[in-house]
Amino acid sequence: MGKTIESLAEEMNFTVSEIYDENNPFIDCKGSNAEVAIDFTMPDLAAKHIKHAADIQLPLVVGTTGWYDDFISVSGYVNQKNASLFYATNFSIGVNLFFALNETLAQWMNAQPNYIPRMVEIHHTEKKDAPSGTAITLAEQTIENIDRLDSFELVDEFDFAADRSHTLSIQAIREPNVPGTHTLIYESEIDKIEITHEAKGRLGFAKGAIAAARFLIGKKGIYSMSDLLKF
Repeated sequence: MGKTIESLAEEMNFTVSEIYDENNPFIDCKGSNAEVAIDFTMPDLAAKHIKHAADIQLPLVVGTTGWYDDFISVSGYVNQKNASLFYATNFSIGVNLFFALNETLAQWMNAQPNYIPRMVEIHHTEKKDAPSGTAITLAEQTIENIDRLDSFELVDEFDFAADRSHTLSIQAIREPNVPGTHTLIYESEIDKIEITHEAKGRLGFAKGAIAAARFLIGKKGIYSMSDLLKF
């Protein structure tokens, strides 16, 4: 993602002034002349990077997922420092439209108890968190809108015969060189309904992240894709 964003920056009227990686850690940055930074790193680094960016007053766009268990404390720190954060489980415009579609479908399926919902997500083998942040967002939307569901569960294989009346099952599959696919499935004894988003590459995620960076410049507070897209 970092390389894709770097390759698109000039096209989208940005200049990459600094690059941080394992050999040049962002946490060692004492200050920056950049207007905004973008983080696609690792779940165990994201919260530290957000707090450090707040300390040096550098607006930060975070595409890393897997850190949301710390969201309350991290967002509180950002607000305390009067800093700027833009976070998203997925920066693709298409995925965020898919989120809206998923929410509407779940509302309709709330009245259809004969259908058992489940999800399959496929990502590249380098992705460390499972289920993905996008899958968790989709699962939380579904649970919020279907009264009979109260949780989601990561499973190796889906067993249609098992009692899944209160749990949304998620299969997280990892394959080489796969940008990302998410499928919501509603299945009954007589038929099956599916909605799927399949990324063709990283371009959509990178463009969305750069658009978020442009949006964040000059702002204080915490923002997400719903603010950018005005959903």
